[in-house]
Amino acid sequence: MIRYQITPSNPHAHLFDVVMTIEQPAQSQQVWLPSWLPGSYMVRDFAKNIIGLKAVDGHGNPVAVTQLDKQTWQLLTDGQTVELHYQVYAWDLSVRTAFLDSRRGFFNGSSVFLAARGQENSEHRVTIIPPASAALSDWKLATTLKRASGNDWGFGDFYAADYDELIDHPVEMGCFTHTSFEACGVRHDIVLAGRHHTCLPRLCRDLKAICEYQIKLFGEPAPFDRYLFMTAVLDEGFGGLEHRASTALMCGRNDLPTSEQQGVDKGYRTYLSLCSHEYFHNWNVKRIKPARFVPYELEAESYTRQLWAYEGITSYYDDLLTLKSGRVDTQAYLQMLAELMTRVYRGSGRTKQSLTDSSFNAWTKFYKQDENAQNAIVSYYTKGALFALLLDLTLRHETLGKHSLDDLMRLLWQEHGQTGIGTGDLSHQQLVARLLGRECDDLFAWLDSTDDLPLPEILAKFGVKMSLRSSAGNTDTGGEGKALNIGFGAKYRAEAVGVKVITVAEGSPAMRAGLSAGDLLIAADGLKATAALDKFLQQYQPGQQIELVWLRRDELMLGMLPIEEAVADTVVLELEDESKANAWLK
Repeated sequence: MIRYQITPSNPHAHLFDVVMTIEQPAQSQQVWLPSWLPGSYMVRDFAKNIIGLKAVDGHGNPVAVTQLDKQTWQLLTDGQTVELHYQVYAWDLSVRTAFLDSRRGFFNGSSVFLAARGQENSEHRVTIIPPASAALSDWKLATTLKRASGNDWGFGDFYAADYDELIDHPVEMGCFTHTSFEACGVRHDIVLAGRHHTCLPRLCRDLKAICEYQIKLFGEPAPFDRYLFMTAVLDEGFGGLEHRASTALMCGRNDLPTSEQQGVDKGYRTYLSLCSHEYFHNWNVKRIKPARFVPYELEAESYTRQLWAYEGITSYYDDLLTLKSGRVDTQAYLQMLAELMTRVYRGSGRTKQSLTDSSFNAWTKFYKQDENAQNAIVSYYTKGALFALLLDLTLRHETLGKHSLDDLMRLLWQEHGQTGIGTGDLSHQQLVARLLGRECDDLFAWLDSTDDLPLPEILAKFGVKMSLRSSAGNTDTGGEGKALNIGFGAKYRAEAVGVKVITVAEGSPAMRAGLSAGDLLIAADGLKATAALDKFLQQYQPGQQIELVWLRRDELMLGMLPIEEAVADTVVLELEDESKANAWLK
């Protein structure tokens, strides 16, 4: 058995104390920490946050520790029980690592619990100690780790069948709000950490509808006996990470509903879609997963060309199921879909990187995006969702409504999720071919293509007209809007003086003028640049030029901005035939 004790020992210094006990170590026992965690495909080197690692035997005598690489240590033991003592610096306000201050604590096991080489399949037990400070005596704890002692929402003892299970149940602690609901007979808990004025009955009702729809889509019973939504409520924030019986989320305070009567505004719609996305991962990635992830190898990158199927298909369903579960109406869903499509169409990277290439290079490109990302890569989330849309509508059209993407997901669940057999690169194609009753190399060839998917044609068959217009300005995200005639080609934000350039589109007027990300644009045509820059440019005619003045670091620079018609890169979806659309959306 491997045992741990973890204590939020110094919230002001953001330190957890960890004691790890190995009862039957090898004489040259190695311990290691993952370099990444499932669902977030970037090497994060969690070991960099370990401080003061030392070891003692059962009598308190020092045990020699030698570090072998950035995340592995070797202990020279006599085969008797050994204890490792170390601290973990926890100051990452995200869903991926660990965080601790005087308001709350959070950790993923992959960032705090060392693994004992060769004993990863042993039972693991954890004692989580409350903070010693009297000022924090009202702290509670939330996790889906199996509890061996203590009451719900209390600190205590927990256990896991193996190391993989241990690190797949994150822990939230602090003075959080909690509530619960049942979906298909399964207890679902909600934890909100941070100041908020959420209408909890409304939130429970909406999440219950989404969860029940998903459970029934794959078939009862749910693959867990309890589920936990954990949300860090911030002034601004967005993010989520799936786990086998819980999800860690972040949202902005204004994204949560404050009354029963409040409509589903854009912020709340986004939050519900985020919850829907992470919940769908209970099936599609936590249990249905690429063969390359069976088992996970967490000490180095694990490459797969299938992330389009796991994040892309899930990204298609997250918004769609807010509609199917009755949380939003058809017009709201089409707006959400138009915004998703716009994110793809505004990046020239879609003409340079395929979905399989995007999936394979997630480690170095998608998860390490810079200011040139829109010009160099395509997201397997967003374009993957559009390919899922193409699959869904093709299945519905060619089988006259007999089959849909739902049937593909159920087959994947039956043949891979419930059996533990990972998917190969051709698994999805072979299952779609079974449903269509034909070979579908033509359909899946789009995965290796950098051409735009044939979405206007297939959407038209379901009563939806897709068109492109120019952007309505710096804050336009897609859908209906008043298009601007003159384009700029850069995203920016207002500063005390001028506007800061965030990204510059390849080949745009802004790029040809010489602007780059990070520049501080001070003036346009002799006037101060402001947040209304897009509107300001509309007074000029194509073919003209105006002078721009900007600072790059501490150097003053000048350039001429060519006045050109705006590029049509913003998607609009119009419902033209409701009866045809209902065959897809109802």
